[in-house]
Amino acid sequence: MRVGFILKPDKTQAGVLLEDLVPWVLKEGHVAVVTTEDQVSPAGAQIVPEENFGSECDLVVCLGGDGTILRAARLVADLGRPVLGINLGQLGFLAGFSPAEAKEGLAEAIAGKLKCSPRMRLAVTYKRAGAEPVTRHALNDAVIHQGAMARLIDVEAYCDGQLIAAYRADGLIIATPTGSTAYNMAAGGPIVVPGQAAMTITPICAHALTNRPLVIGARSTLRLQLAADARGVILTVDGQWATSFLPGDLVEMTESQQPLLLFASQQSFFDVMRDKLHWGVRTDKGAR
Repeated sequence: MRVGFILKPDKTQAGVLLEDLVPWVLKEGHVAVVTTEDQVSPAGAQIVPEENFGSECDLVVCLGGDGTILRAARLVADLGRPVLGINLGQLGFLAGFSPAEAKEGLAEAIAGKLKCSPRMRLAVTYKRAGAEPVTRHALNDAVIHQGAMARLIDVEAYCDGQLIAAYRADGLIIATPTGSTAYNMAAGGPIVVPGQAAMTITPICAHALTNRPLVIGARSTLRLQLAADARGVILTVDGQWATSFLPGDLVEMTESQQPLLLFASQQSFFDVMRDKLHWGVRTDKGAR
């Protein structure tokens, strides 16, 4: 089994854990793979360029938080490589295992004893006149937002060719169920249980108080375009890729054909919600 490792950018804790896991992987008769971009070289590990990483691995271990898993998704999801998250971040909705559980979780993943949870991604296609369309995939979200200047943007949204609304807001967040607990939740959008075939549209600080978040089917095609006088607008995908978004450009989003395969922990989604968001925690413990 070829076990790839992706590290959190601040590598102090991740590096210590990596130095523990790589010898264990090698001792068990498997191959350890790291990327040149992570600039680590544990003894006995194969080091490959990031663009070749997915094809050189059978499964991937992320040592970090949800941002590290977003990076891994960009590298390996299209190839169907499953991902195991070891949480070294703060919230860690996606990284379901603690450092103390790393070896046990990895052993079960290698042995095929861990269930994989398919996580829907969005295929985000950016179109500009006279240029080839560019498609990027979002595990969490695609966001249209202001650039350096603090001004409202005007963006029209269509679902399968039908006008939803002409939004006037600081921006729009289009999130997957996985991403519904990220920026979408912070902006007041709905939480969607993973596994649902849906995407959410959440305006950021909408000018009209009646513009509320909306949930549409994942297989619908959402099309976005700007008003003619819009300036300085940016499109970002999972915080991993960004481009300017100009009047006349189009962005289309629908469900990606290839989900991310994420190894599930023993906790249910609602266990995670209660743990991370402190749902149901009473502050008046002495009250009856």
